[in-house]
Parts: sequence; structure tokens; C-alpha cells
Amino acid sequence: MGHSTTASGSRASAAAPDSASGTTAKTPGTATAPGTAAKAPGSNAKAPRTTGHAKKPRQAPKGAPSTGSRTSGSGHAERVFLVQTAFAELGGSAHGPGEIAEFTGLDDSVVYRILQSGIYQRIFERVDRGLYRLRTSAAQLAFTALDHRLDGAQAVLRDLREATDGGLAFLYMVAPFSGAQRQCVDMAVGDSDLAELGMTPRDVLSVTRSLRTGASGRTILAYLPEVLQQRVLAEPVPDQAGPGVYRDNDALVASLAEVRDLGHALGYEECMAGWNSCAAPIMWDGSIMGAVLLLKLKSVMPVAPESVIEATKEAAAVLSRYGAARPSADQA
Repeated sequence: MGHSTTASGSRASAAAPDSASGTTAKTPGTATAPGTAAKAPGSNAKAPRTTGHAKKPRQAPKGAPSTGSRTSGSGHAERVFLVQTAFAELGGSAHGPGEIAEFTGLDDSVVYRILQSGIYQRIFERVDRGLYRLRTSAAQLAFTALDHRLDGAQAVLRDLREATDGGLAFLYMVAPFSGAQRQCVDMAVGDSDLAELGMTPRDVLSVTRSLRTGASGRTILAYLPEVLQQRVLAEPVPDQAGPGVYRDNDALVASLAEVRDLGHALGYEECMAGWNSCAAPIMWDGSIMGAVLLLKLKSVMPVAPESVIEATKEAAAVLSRYGAARPSADQA
């Protein structure tokens, strides 16, 4: 009791408990190439770099075409997308043109012009002298992109419940307004309810939303950017967590690497005493979006059998395909 392990495999109405173990390798840093373009007027000093992110050498944007292979307009669009993506990957609340230029490999002056144009287009906003962030309108784009992607999730969860002899199946997604928490968005639990699971509403809000507890929490955490992982590691362990929760950060980090290596996590009484679990990641276009969780009583599932692991991974794989980008007509 109290010991938690992780297993193998693939990459959130009310939340439910879970447990597990798993691990994540840290991304090595990259040296910055010497020489930086002069700052554009108004850019001012660079904002401090976000902890845990490696510097990138200045170079042509990744995937940029060779001279003459595309129109200049197309190349400009790629640079705009690079700047937008930098805000997501750098983390933190706001960034300066110099920091974004260093991260993307673009010139400071190019980044500055894109930011200024984006202000008028309601893509970016200036929050301080020389510091910018994405506008909240970016969230609307995300919600639109996610619309109807999970219409078939309930059927997938019911199939998982049947394949695991009555296991409780849950769908957890990254919480849209935190970036470092999870939320239960669907479940297939038959006639069970939270009272039967021993879960109070307070438990739901304090334990199962944390990414440092449970198989589904650590499965999501394993694939998040390092800056978000560090935020979670700085959080205290929820008071209501089960006896198997990871309390040592070194052990927790090691478990994340294991999750990534194996593709799934096994949890033993992490969120709540008496319940074991298995979780697998839901990946859309290479980004972690959530996890499928299978929960069973410890007395029924002291150790997750291979059949439970494979069924959980298959459910996650199906939901991952729901969100995968389809090739365009040109690509086809």
C-alpha cells in the first residue's frame, strides 16, 4: 500500500479518482548562436526567458522553403505562425520581441513588425512597454477547432467499460483555463455515482484536477512542455490524495519519463485508497489533449492485466484519431 508504479502503453460532468506511475525525460538545452540583429524601435529590453526553455540559434524558420520556391507572401505567413507558436511554447504570461526572436530564429525587427500588425488584427496585445501576449480571441479559435471532435467519446468509453468487465471509464482533458490541470468531461460508469466511489465534490475539485496525482494526471503531465511541468512540480500534494501518491518530486519526474517510454501509466491508490487505475494519452497533432482512465477496485484489480492496459490504450488511440488533422486535397 502506498507504493505506486507506472506501466506501458500509448500517450476530463464529474471527476473520479485514479492512481499510477510514469516518467519524462527532460529536453536538453540548445546553445544560442552568436550575433543578434539590432532591436526594432519600441522593442526595449528582452523579457526574461522562461525557466526550463532552451535557447535556439538564429536560423531560417523551420521548414522555410529555399529562395524562389514559394512566394514572399507565403514565407511571411510562416513567420507569423512561428511567432504565434512561440507564445504557446515559451509559456509565461508575456514576452518581448527579442525573446521571441531568439526562440524562433527570426530577426528582432521582423518579430516586432508582426507583433505590431497583430495588435491591429486582434491577435496580440501589448501588456507593458515592450511586452506582448496572445489576445483572448485566440481561445475562441481553439474552441472552434475542438467543436464536435469528441462527439463519439461516450461510445468509446462504454466499449472500454465492457472490455474491462465493468471498469469505470473516464475521459480527462487538459483544463482550458489553467494549462496545468485536468478536467473530467465524460464517463461511462453504469449505475455508479461519486458517493459509491467515496468521492465528495471537494475531492473532485482538489485531488482529481491536479496533474501530479493519479494515472491520468501524470499521463497528461508527462507530455506537457517543461515550463508547465515545473509549475505542477511546485504545487503541494493535495491533502486528500491517496496513500500511493508521489510525494517526492524526483520520483515523480522519473515516473513521467516512464510514461512516455511505455505510452501508458498504472496507478495504485494514488488519488484514493482502495482504487487502482490505468491511463493512456490522447494526442492531437503531436500535442497532449487529455487521457483515458480506467478505474477498478484494488480488491478486483490488484495489478492491471495486459488486457486492461491494451483496452485502455486502444480507447485512447481511437480518441486520438478523432482529433488528428486530415490531409488536405493537395496533400492527398
